[in-house]
Amino acid sequence: MDQHVKSLREKAMRLPLQPGVYLMYNNDGHVIYVGKAKALKNRVSQYFGSEKNHDEKVRQMVAHVHHFEFIVTDSEFEALVLECSLIKQYHPKYNILLKDDKGYHYIKITKGPWPRIEAAKQKLDDDAIYIGPYISSWTVSQAVDEAVKIFKLPVCRKKFPQDIGKTRPCLNYYIKQCCAPCYGIVKEHEYDEMIKEAEDFLRGGSAASLKELTEKMTKAAEEMEFEKAARIRDRISAIKKISEKQKVVRTKVAEQDVFALVQSGGSSGTSTACFEVFRFSEGRLYDQETFLMGEIGDVKQARTEFLERYYSVRNRVPPRIVLDGEVENAELLQEWLSVKLGKKVNITIPKIGEQAQLVEMCRNNAAEKLAQSMERTGRETSALDELGRLLGMDTPPMYIEAYDISHQSGEDNVAGMVVFENGRPLKSAYRKFKIKGFTGQDDYASMAEVIERRLKEYQLHRGSEAGFGRLPDLILLDGGKGQISAVRPVLERAGVDIPLFGMVKDDKHRTRAIARDGGEIAISAKRKAFTLVSTIQEEVHRFAIGYHRKVRKKHTLQTELTKIPGIGVTRAKAILSYFKTIKSVKTAEIEQLKLVPGMTKPAAQAVYQYFREQEK
Repeated sequence: MDQHVKSLREKAMRLPLQPGVYLMYNNDGHVIYVGKAKALKNRVSQYFGSEKNHDEKVRQMVAHVHHFEFIVTDSEFEALVLECSLIKQYHPKYNILLKDDKGYHYIKITKGPWPRIEAAKQKLDDDAIYIGPYISSWTVSQAVDEAVKIFKLPVCRKKFPQDIGKTRPCLNYYIKQCCAPCYGIVKEHEYDEMIKEAEDFLRGGSAASLKELTEKMTKAAEEMEFEKAARIRDRISAIKKISEKQKVVRTKVAEQDVFALVQSGGSSGTSTACFEVFRFSEGRLYDQETFLMGEIGDVKQARTEFLERYYSVRNRVPPRIVLDGEVENAELLQEWLSVKLGKKVNITIPKIGEQAQLVEMCRNNAAEKLAQSMERTGRETSALDELGRLLGMDTPPMYIEAYDISHQSGEDNVAGMVVFENGRPLKSAYRKFKIKGFTGQDDYASMAEVIERRLKEYQLHRGSEAGFGRLPDLILLDGGKGQISAVRPVLERAGVDIPLFGMVKDDKHRTRAIARDGGEIAISAKRKAFTLVSTIQEEVHRFAIGYHRKVRKKHTLQTELTKIPGIGVTRAKAILSYFKTIKSVKTAEIEQLKLVPGMTKPAAQAVYQYFREQEK
């Protein structure tokens, strides 16, 4: 601990054991963090204690603290209210910051020939038709997307009538999502009618549009305009399909907000997080928000801080808030939200039923958004997040090492190490081991030897990107409690704290559970995590047994070579080292065999003759 941090700790130890707010300042006198505390002395002094107890975000913040100030309050609730006010005032770098309440959004229908329907962030003086305002940009984009698909309106950048007839229609026409004005298929007056119907749909909603379109379809059929009636029928069908999709995202609870958090990253790399928010009114999803974050540190604290910031800059607080995990000081947060709403707010963490399904859907959306920002798939991100939560890890295991032992009745003992980074095999980091410490069959001792050698290699290659030079976020062993008990002391002696679990198979050699100290964790219900662990277990088994077969084949040939007169163990090894493969040895000519170091002409002739006689 340097002298400056020591002096800050001494100052913190003199703080009162009362609730309050503290402000951290940098060298320039700017506030970089604002926090609240039930007991100022206990909370603030923690920052300037041992770094081992801090996550990366806190370490970075503490490194930039020049001094701190504090304000004593009468209660923890007052501290929370003051904290929210000061964060809005100073916008500290190391607090979770969100933008102020949303502005207004509009649906715009452009003026002139061949108008377009699009989303707009502000209302301009351009003679266009504006529908709105709406608070939610998500609602606007959803509505525009629905109207465009139902009425088959163009979304390309072509200008009409200038570009009519210049090119063939694009894919949207062939999949029946565009009327292709660029190809001259639709007349201008027909297009204007589509725009008018789309406007009525956006203003009146699907029910009103269905009634009006049904009347138009009936009239067209009566007047023998069957093509027109068919087009209207298709629009009615499209509106009904859209309505059915909306019913999927409905809930029995009339008004609520659903929150989910997904992380990506760990001890081996930069951590990133994504908060997803689903907002429901009258039982229907009416808004969706995504917030991409950097390092968030402690998950419970991050959820609490995010909720405080979110409802500090949002006008609407629902009577029910659904979370995907625990928060710090839930009762205090609930009290603050209840005061803001003017009636009781309930915070829940559902485990089963409809609400749990909504949380899972929210979490899957967060995983997809986070994956897109990192150029990965949502399935990989979601699987790693689910596995991390299942194993009780603070962050998802982005860099996983798995080990398996392979032998035949204690002979040719080998091990394989495979690496999965971001949910995908990293084959450049795979490693092979020959068991050297003993002979015979002992899977526990073999696994302990492998991990010990792996950690020694880390000290030699420390700092390199992959392979032995980087410690994993998680170690998985093919086996159960016995393998874990054998390896745990190795990690402790090396002074490394890496989560360690086993992969347990059933009697059909399929992944059944994850073993831990003192028990097992069932994973069959966690579909994404189960698939990932099964894939890892199959891959490490394939890699280890493939290496074992190669070693055994080589050992078998070496044994066969020593049967030849004049070929001992040393010469047999030299022959295998020189020719690499069995086929090369068997087809080699005498002159080639003589090139082996230490080989004599009689010995070369003996090898040549031996394999020729075998062929006969």
